[in-house]
Amino acid sequence: MKRVNIADAKAHLSEYLREVKRGETLVICERNVPVAEVRAYGTSSEEDRTPKFGTLRDEAWAKDDAFAPMTEDELREWERPLK
Repeated sequence: MKRVNIADAKAHLSEYLREVKRGETLVICERNVPVAEVRAYGTSSEEDRTPKFGTLRDEAWAKDDAFAPMTEDELREWERPLK
C-alpha cells in the first residue's frame, strides 16, 4: 500500500493509476492523514468482504419447534451443573 500526499497525487496521477492497474493500492493523505484509498475497479477492501447482517438469510434454518417451550426433561438437562 503506497501513501502519497495530495499534491504528489495530482502531479503524478497517470503514473499512480498505472500502479493501481497493476494491483497497488494507493492511499492519498492530507498532511499525512489518510483521506482516500484508490484501488483497481472491482477489487474490495477487507472490510467490504466482511459478511453483512442478513447475508445467510436463505442459508440458515431452524426446526419449526426450535422455539417451543422445553419439556421438563430438557429443562432439567439444561439446568444441570457442568462436570
